[in-house]
Amino acid sequence: MKILFIGDIFGQPGRNVVSQMLPQLRDELKIDLIIANGENAAGGMGITQEIAQELFLSGIHVITSGNHVWKEKKIVDFLKIEPRLLRPLNYPPDVPGNGSIIIESNKIKAGIVNLMGRTFLSEIDCPFRTGMKEIERIREETSVIIVDMHGEATSEKSAMGWLLDGTVSAVVGTHTHVQTADERILPCGTAFITDVGMTGPRDSVIGIKRDIAIRRFLTQIPIRFEVAKGEAQFNAVLIEVDSISGKAVSIKRIQR
Repeated sequence: MKILFIGDIFGQPGRNVVSQMLPQLRDELKIDLIIANGENAAGGMGITQEIAQELFLSGIHVITSGNHVWKEKKIVDFLKIEPRLLRPLNYPPDVPGNGSIIIESNKIKAGIVNLMGRTFLSEIDCPFRTGMKEIERIREETSVIIVDMHGEATSEKSAMGWLLDGTVSAVVGTHTHVQTADERILPCGTAFITDVGMTGPRDSVIGIKRDIAIRRFLTQIPIRFEVAKGEAQFNAVLIEVDSISGKAVSIKRIQR
């Protein structure tokens, strides 16, 4: 099974490059399942129902998210009815939406789990204990499991990879918008990368207009962020998985 995981889609530029590149990539790489982190797809922060539906129509099967998923208040109602749009699993139990899904593509079932770290982010439930419990449940139905570990700290994402090695097909990091060059197959068969990167404006500060971000650092005065314009980049990883054992065969970075 070939699975494409697209790094954080940032604003309109990110959505444009997804719609332009996905048809070509799907045919070129013979992709079976497409997952993308979309928490910044609406104006660089948050996601709306309309944008989520646009991304589904572009060919994405499942959208994961993170700490910015709640920015657009109306998304709460959509999270209640659309299981393909995930919010981090380790929010408290009464929070609307789902943190995981089992989806079938080309007659193969795959589980997708969305977790969020706590270092430098919200003090929510433990992603490690919550994740292990959910993965145990999903493994009763399929051995192909992809985990989006949305986190700020590289150490926390790395620890999750080692904890889950051998129990899931891949642990991929999101949130920092900078693609890391540490993709590998861990000893027990789990593909890992600290961060998949960002799909959005290339000549920017993680998607934001450069001058605005620089001014914020120089003055420490709150300034309204704006999505940068210009050339866009596409960051993703292609993961090939043995659909019977669930172990990863390969992981390859894509940067176009």
